[in-house]
Amino acid sequence: MRGIPSLITDIRKKVFTEVARMAYSGNGYECADDLPYIIVPGDQPLHRESVFLERAIASERVRLAMGLNLRPIQTRHLMTEGMDHAAIAEQYYEPPLINIIPYACHACPTNQYRGTENCQNCLAASCQKVCPKGAISFVNGKSMIDQEKCIKCGKCATACPYNAIIHMQRPCQAACGMDAIGSDEHGRAVINQDKCVSCGQCLVSCPFGAIADKGQIYQVIQSILKGDQVIAIVAPAFIGQFGKHSTPEKFVSAMKVLGFDRVVEVAVGADMCTIEEARDFLEKVPAEQPFMATSCCPAWHSMVHKLFPAQSGNISMTLTPMVFTARLMKKEHPGCKVVFVGPCAAKKLEAIRADIRSDVDFVLTFEELQGMFEAKEVDFATIEPSEIVNEGTAAGRGFAVSGGVAQAVTDLIHQTNPEVEVKTARAEGLRECRKLMTLAKVGKYNGYLLEGMACPGGCVAGAGTLLPVDLAAKVVGRYQSEADQESPLESAYRDVGHNLD
Repeated sequence: MRGIPSLITDIRKKVFTEVARMAYSGNGYECADDLPYIIVPGDQPLHRESVFLERAIASERVRLAMGLNLRPIQTRHLMTEGMDHAAIAEQYYEPPLINIIPYACHACPTNQYRGTENCQNCLAASCQKVCPKGAISFVNGKSMIDQEKCIKCGKCATACPYNAIIHMQRPCQAACGMDAIGSDEHGRAVINQDKCVSCGQCLVSCPFGAIADKGQIYQVIQSILKGDQVIAIVAPAFIGQFGKHSTPEKFVSAMKVLGFDRVVEVAVGADMCTIEEARDFLEKVPAEQPFMATSCCPAWHSMVHKLFPAQSGNISMTLTPMVFTARLMKKEHPGCKVVFVGPCAAKKLEAIRADIRSDVDFVLTFEELQGMFEAKEVDFATIEPSEIVNEGTAAGRGFAVSGGVAQAVTDLIHQTNPEVEVKTARAEGLRECRKLMTLAKVGKYNGYLLEGMACPGGCVAGAGTLLPVDLAAKVVGRYQSEADQESPLESAYRDVGHNLD
């Protein structure tokens, strides 16, 4: 579904745009009650059975976009309840970050095998013959599966020569690599927050748009209007996300229109991270630990801590590129506010950790930033270009794609210690990451550098991105080739990282 325009993406953009427009007006949140009527105009529903239901869902989306909790549906609560506390620049959202709006959920079937019209009523009846529970019968010449008897083994689907039996899974549940999604008493999806690592893959996989994350659009704009020096540090996956005209130079101009003081590449922090992780690996593997795992992906980091706590000490203690860059900005511009702009929902939770809150003040996804551009009517086709943002190296920019972190660290070690052999293994998607860590736990990857990325494809596949993953990866590849420097050792900040740690 990523990169495919739909009613879901349209509505999300409208929500972010209207919240941003309200914030930029400077009139507070008094008109928040009007937003559901702007987002869902007229008297006819667009895609649900009732315009009133659509507006109720839009109301919850607005609240989440402002960092507020969902309202309980059993009792009456005003839409603006709690906004007086949320609508200030200093306010952080509280977990849970990823939320399911109950009455937006379709209560999709979970893990079922079903016969379809493709059934040819063949004489072999292979599906029936292989079923170990006798769950398949033929009714009016079509195979029918008794769901109470079915044990979901899938033998029938494999045996059918016409592919007439399909495996139905709830999309959000199938996308969740942590098995954190279950069902309530009405069959609607619910998230087990003890398992969730906020990767957001369920969010981008729900065909009904029932899942949304909390945001800080309103708070960022409040900080800008207050007169703070607000600096945007931008993840390398930003390139191309806002259309073919959104060159880095035009992107800087557009950010200035929004009120940002300056724009800095997080690739700068990625270069620092590369240098520190290479040093970590050379010093600690195998002398102090059997293997080392990269630290950049917060959802991967959380997964290891939740499921493999005994192995969590093998994750590099190096700061993430986001934090390195934020600390650099705080050092160079005392009193500034730092906004991380990136593809990742999980970065929002990383930023509110007690040891990071003073470094990263806000987090916006590309999707949320697009809403701000819409609110200020930024046109990348006509906006004049600004200064070049070109401080990150090719290696640092490569962090945006799967394999890029391990490649950068490996290349640097080969550059500084050519006699050292570096074995690497990587996984993308949390299910594959779990397999990787299971093998590492039993010693299969001793001496290795392990890279884990929660999103299949890497950061370019994060829950807050706008482009199809394959296209985003290609654009990042071109962006790497345009870097003036190749290696982190060529970066102007190569000696800064250890002073920020």
